[in-house]
Amino acid sequence: MERFEHSKDREAANAARARALEALLIEKGVITNETVDKIMAIFATEMGPFNGAKLVAKAWIDPDFKTLLAEDTMAAVEKMNFVTKGAGAEGEHMKAAINTPEVHNLIICTLCSCYPWPILGLPPYWYKDPSFRARAAREPRKVLSEFGLDIDPSKEIKTWDSSAQIRWFVVPERPAGTDGFSEEQLASLVTPESMMGVAVVKPPGT
Repeated sequence: MERFEHSKDREAANAARARALEALLIEKGVITNETVDKIMAIFATEMGPFNGAKLVAKAWIDPDFKTLLAEDTMAAVEKMNFVTKGAGAEGEHMKAAINTPEVHNLIICTLCSCYPWPILGLPPYWYKDPSFRARAAREPRKVLSEFGLDIDPSKEIKTWDSSAQIRWFVVPERPAGTDGFSEEQLASLVTPESMMGVAVVKPPGT
């Protein structure tokens, strides 16, 4: 998503900063190469939007699980055996906002970039952009339209502000044309953007 102003060379510049910081920390003995490799492996295999997609797919198929997810999110997450312990507030205090035909949910963090890492991975650049954070709180319908998502005027938009106390994520509505789909097939349709509320899950083949 490139909806907000940013330096054209931000990827290269940030990568260079990360490499320099990593090299300095290794040189000072604060971390080792093995530490970095372990963290990267965790985000590649244990924490990320693939977990959120599994949660959403299960909620679509299992009404009891969906109710649990809405009422006691962490209990539902723990049933999936995702890595959350030791992730700090990013993973130990999460809450799901369930989209319905009447309500569309959007997550933001007005203070910084609080985000449910175990479910969604690391936040994208635009989520941390001060313009997005401020405008999404003030004029969410207009911001969503800039993402290409036009919410019907009759549908309410609720904005949930993540913080050090709680991290929010969205359970999008199940798309039409998915009757008979397995959980794995449903999970393949779910995108990180739909679990942030800036997109919906599109029907298969669209």
